[in-house]
Amino acid sequence: MTTRRLNMMAAMIAAVLGTQLAAQSTNQFTAANQLTTQQQTPAPATKRVIVVSLVDHKLALVEDGQVKKVYTVAVGKPSTPSPVGTFKIARRVMNPTYSHDGRIVPPGPGNPVGTRWMGLSIPGYGIHGTNVPSSIGKAASHGCIRMAKSDLEELYPMVQVGDTVELVGQRNEETAQLFGAGPTPTAQPAMLTVVASAAQMPIAAPSAAQQATNSATRPATLTSAATATLSSLMFAGSL
Repeated sequence: MTTRRLNMMAAMIAAVLGTQLAAQSTNQFTAANQLTTQQQTPAPATKRVIVVSLVDHKLALVEDGQVKKVYTVAVGKPSTPSPVGTFKIARRVMNPTYSHDGRIVPPGPGNPVGTRWMGLSIPGYGIHGTNVPSSIGKAASHGCIRMAKSDLEELYPMVQVGDTVELVGQRNEETAQLFGAGPTPTAQPAMLTVVASAAQMPIAAPSAAQQATNSATRPATLTSAATATLSSLMFAGSL
Protein backbone atom coordinates (compact mmCIF):
# COMPACT_ATOMS: atom_id res chain seq x y z
CA MET A 1 0.00 0.00 0.00
CA THR A 2 1.44 3.35 -1.00
CA THR A 3 2.28 6.03 1.43
CA ARG A 4 -0.32 8.29 -0.17
CA ARG A 5 -3.12 5.79 0.43
CA LEU A 6 -1.99 5.27 4.01
CA ASN A 7 -2.09 9.00 4.60
CA MET A 8 -5.57 9.24 3.10
CA MET A 9 -6.86 6.42 5.31
CA ALA A 10 -5.33 7.99 8.40
CA ALA A 11 -6.97 11.30 7.57
CA MET A 12 -10.37 9.60 7.12
CA ILE A 13 -10.04 7.75 10.43
CA ALA A 14 -9.07 10.96 12.19
CA ALA A 15 -12.04 12.74 10.67
CA VAL A 16 -14.47 10.03 11.83
CA LEU A 17 -13.03 9.96 15.33
CA GLY A 18 -13.12 13.72 15.48
CA THR A 19 -16.79 13.79 14.50
CA GLN A 20 -17.67 11.18 17.15
CA LEU A 21 -15.75 13.02 19.84
CA ALA A 22 -17.39 16.29 18.87
CA ALA A 23 -20.86 14.70 19.00
CA GLN A 24 -20.11 13.14 22.38
CA SER A 25 -18.94 16.48 23.76
CA THR A 26 -22.07 18.16 22.41
CA ASN A 27 -24.30 15.54 24.04
CA GLN A 28 -22.53 15.90 27.37
CA PHE A 29 -22.83 19.69 27.21
CA THR A 30 -26.55 19.46 26.38
CA ALA A 31 -27.21 17.04 29.26
CA ALA A 32 -25.29 19.22 31.71
CA ASN A 33 -27.15 22.31 30.52
CA GLN A 34 -30.55 20.60 30.97
CA LEU A 35 -29.59 19.46 34.50
CA THR A 36 -28.50 22.98 35.43
CA THR A 37 -31.74 24.41 34.05
CA GLN A 38 -33.82 21.91 36.06
CA GLN A 39 -31.91 22.75 39.23
CA GLN A 40 -32.45 26.46 38.74
CA THR A 41 -36.20 26.16 38.00
CA PRO A 42 -38.12 26.32 41.33
CA ALA A 43 -40.88 23.80 42.00
CA PRO A 44 -44.39 25.26 41.80
CA ALA A 45 -45.53 26.58 45.19
CA THR A 46 -48.16 24.58 47.04
CA LYS A 47 -51.42 26.47 47.46
CA ARG A 48 -52.36 25.77 51.07
CA VAL A 49 -55.60 26.92 52.74
CA ILE A 50 -56.84 26.27 56.28
CA VAL A 51 -60.65 26.35 56.40
CA VAL A 52 -62.39 26.59 59.78
CA SER A 53 -66.16 26.18 60.04
CA LEU A 54 -67.20 27.97 63.22
CA VAL A 55 -70.62 26.31 63.05
CA ASP A 56 -69.29 22.78 62.64
CA HIS A 57 -66.30 23.23 65.01
CA LYS A 58 -64.07 21.72 62.32
CA LEU A 59 -60.77 22.65 60.66
CA ALA A 60 -59.60 21.34 57.27
CA LEU A 61 -56.14 21.59 55.73
CA VAL A 62 -56.49 21.86 51.95
CA GLU A 63 -53.50 21.63 49.60
CA ASP A 64 -53.87 22.35 45.89
CA GLY A 65 -57.61 21.76 46.16
CA GLN A 66 -57.25 18.40 47.93
CA VAL A 67 -58.29 17.83 51.56
CA LYS A 68 -55.25 16.62 53.44
CA LYS A 69 -56.65 16.46 56.98
CA VAL A 70 -59.76 17.37 59.00
CA TYR A 71 -59.69 18.10 62.73
CA THR A 72 -62.26 18.85 65.43
CA VAL A 73 -61.54 22.19 67.15
CA ALA A 74 -62.93 24.61 69.72
CA VAL A 75 -64.07 28.05 68.56
CA GLY A 76 -65.13 31.29 70.21
CA LYS A 77 -68.05 31.22 72.61
CA PRO A 78 -71.04 33.54 71.98
CA SER A 79 -69.73 36.25 74.33
CA THR A 80 -66.27 36.21 72.69
CA PRO A 81 -66.84 34.93 69.13
CA SER A 82 -64.14 34.06 66.64
CA PRO A 83 -63.62 36.60 63.85
CA VAL A 84 -65.03 35.80 60.43
CA GLY A 85 -63.04 36.42 57.27
CA THR A 86 -59.89 35.52 55.33
CA PHE A 87 -56.55 35.93 57.08
CA LYS A 88 -52.95 34.69 56.88
CA ILE A 89 -50.63 32.76 59.16
CA ALA A 90 -48.42 35.57 60.43
CA ARG A 91 -46.14 33.70 62.83
CA ARG A 92 -45.35 30.22 64.16
CA VAL A 93 -43.99 29.59 67.65
CA MET A 94 -43.04 26.32 69.33
CA ASN A 95 -43.55 26.06 73.09
CA PRO A 96 -44.82 29.64 73.44
CA THR A 97 -44.90 31.67 76.63
CA TYR A 98 -48.41 32.91 77.43
CA SER A 99 -48.75 36.54 78.48
CA HIS A 100 -52.00 38.40 79.13
CA ASP A 101 -52.92 41.30 81.47
CA GLY A 102 -49.67 40.94 83.37
CA ARG A 103 -50.03 37.18 83.76
CA ILE A 104 -47.12 35.19 82.35
CA VAL A 105 -47.23 31.39 81.99
CA PRO A 106 -44.07 29.61 80.78
CA PRO A 107 -44.21 26.61 78.44
CA GLY A 108 -45.58 23.51 80.09
CA PRO A 109 -48.78 21.55 80.82
CA GLY A 110 -50.52 24.57 82.37
CA ASN A 111 -49.93 26.87 79.41
CA PRO A 112 -53.34 28.06 78.09
CA VAL A 113 -52.15 28.01 74.44
CA GLY A 114 -50.48 24.62 74.59
CA THR A 115 -47.28 23.64 72.81
CA ARG A 116 -47.75 25.48 69.50
CA TRP A 117 -48.98 28.92 68.40
CA MET A 118 -49.91 29.92 64.84
CA GLY A 119 -50.78 33.59 65.02
CA LEU A 120 -53.16 35.08 62.47
CA SER A 121 -52.79 38.35 60.61
CA ILE A 122 -55.57 39.75 62.83
CA PRO A 123 -53.83 40.65 66.11
CA GLY A 124 -54.70 38.65 69.20
CA TYR A 125 -56.08 35.60 67.41
CA GLY A 126 -54.45 32.34 66.44
CA ILE A 127 -54.61 28.57 66.17
CA HIS A 128 -53.16 26.95 69.28
CA GLY A 129 -53.48 24.23 71.87
CA THR A 130 -55.25 24.29 75.22
CA ASN A 131 -54.92 23.17 78.83
CA VAL A 132 -58.65 22.40 78.82
CA PRO A 133 -58.95 19.46 76.38
CA SER A 134 -62.63 19.01 77.22
CA SER A 135 -63.36 22.26 75.34
CA ILE A 136 -62.46 20.72 71.97
CA GLY A 137 -65.52 20.41 69.74
CA LYS A 138 -67.35 23.24 71.51
CA ALA A 139 -67.84 26.99 71.29
CA ALA A 140 -65.70 27.66 74.35
CA SER A 141 -62.69 29.86 73.54
CA HIS A 142 -62.11 33.61 73.75
CA GLY A 143 -62.10 33.75 69.95
CA CYS A 144 -59.05 31.69 69.02
CA ILE A 145 -59.13 28.25 67.42
CA ARG A 146 -58.14 25.56 69.92
CA MET A 147 -56.85 22.14 68.94
CA ALA A 148 -56.08 18.94 70.80
CA LYS A 149 -52.34 18.55 71.53
CA SER A 150 -51.69 15.66 69.13
CA ASP A 151 -53.68 17.31 66.33
CA LEU A 152 -51.92 20.65 66.82
CA GLU A 153 -48.46 19.09 66.75
CA GLU A 154 -49.37 17.17 63.60
CA LEU A 155 -50.71 20.26 61.81
CA TYR A 156 -47.93 22.64 62.85
CA PRO A 157 -45.14 21.37 60.52
CA MET A 158 -47.59 21.22 57.58
CA VAL A 159 -48.37 24.95 57.83
CA GLN A 160 -46.13 27.85 56.81
CA VAL A 161 -46.16 31.61 57.38
CA GLY A 162 -48.22 33.20 54.62
CA ASP A 163 -50.73 30.35 54.30
CA THR A 164 -54.37 31.43 53.96
CA VAL A 165 -56.83 30.89 56.82
CA GLU A 166 -60.58 31.14 56.19
CA LEU A 167 -62.85 31.45 59.24
CA VAL A 168 -66.37 30.75 58.00
CA GLY A 169 -69.30 31.79 60.17
CA GLN A 170 -72.15 30.09 58.27
CA ARG A 171 -72.47 26.89 56.31
CA ASN A 172 -71.93 27.25 52.59
CA GLU A 173 -71.05 25.03 49.64
CA GLU A 174 -67.39 24.91 50.62
CA THR A 175 -67.99 23.81 54.20
CA ALA A 176 -70.64 21.33 53.06
CA GLN A 177 -68.09 19.67 50.77
CA LEU A 178 -65.42 19.65 53.48
CA PHE A 179 -67.43 18.76 56.56
CA GLY A 180 -70.83 17.55 55.33
CA ALA A 181 -74.16 19.31 55.62
CA GLY A 182 -74.00 19.50 59.42
CA PRO A 183 -76.37 18.02 62.01
CA THR A 184 -80.01 17.76 61.03
CA PRO A 185 -82.67 19.19 63.36
CA THR A 186 -84.07 16.67 65.83
CA ALA A 187 -87.53 15.46 64.81
CA GLN A 188 -90.29 16.57 67.12
CA PRO A 189 -91.97 13.62 68.94
CA ALA A 190 -95.29 12.62 67.40
CA MET A 191 -97.25 13.19 70.63
CA LEU A 192 -95.87 16.72 71.01
CA THR A 193 -96.71 17.41 67.40
CA VAL A 194 -100.28 16.36 68.01
CA VAL A 195 -100.50 18.49 71.16
CA ALA A 196 -99.02 21.51 69.38
CA SER A 197 -101.41 21.09 66.48
CA ALA A 198 -104.36 20.73 68.76
CA ALA A 199 -103.39 23.86 70.66
CA GLN A 200 -103.60 25.87 67.44
CA MET A 201 -107.06 24.56 66.44
CA PRO A 202 -110.15 26.69 67.25
CA ILE A 203 -112.21 25.11 69.98
CA ALA A 204 -116.01 25.42 69.82
CA ALA A 205 -117.83 25.83 73.13
CA PRO A 206 -119.89 22.67 73.91
CA SER A 207 -123.61 22.94 74.24
CA ALA A 208 -125.34 22.57 77.60
CA ALA A 209 -126.54 19.08 76.63
CA GLN A 210 -122.97 18.00 75.69
CA GLN A 211 -121.61 19.35 78.97
CA ALA A 212 -124.18 17.35 80.91
CA THR A 213 -123.43 14.17 78.93
CA ASN A 214 -119.64 14.56 79.39
CA SER A 215 -119.98 15.15 83.13
CA ALA A 216 -122.13 12.05 83.52
CA THR A 217 -119.97 9.66 81.45
CA ARG A 218 -116.35 10.80 82.20
CA PRO A 219 -114.93 9.92 85.66
CA ALA A 220 -113.15 12.72 87.52
CA THR A 221 -110.01 10.59 87.95
CA LEU A 222 -109.66 10.15 84.19
CA THR A 223 -109.97 13.87 83.65
CA SER A 224 -107.19 14.55 86.19
CA ALA A 225 -104.86 11.95 84.61
CA ALA A 226 -105.41 13.32 81.14
CA THR A 227 -104.75 16.85 82.36
CA ALA A 228 -101.55 15.78 84.11
CA THR A 229 -100.31 13.98 81.00
CA LEU A 230 -100.98 16.97 78.79
CA SER A 231 -99.24 19.30 81.23
CA SER A 232 -96.18 17.03 81.33
CA LEU A 233 -95.96 16.92 77.54
CA MET A 234 -96.26 20.67 77.20
CA PHE A 235 -93.56 21.21 79.85
CA ALA A 236 -91.19 18.74 78.19
CA GLY A 237 -91.70 20.43 74.86
CA SER A 238 -90.58 23.78 76.23
CA LEU A 239 -87.15 22.61 77.49
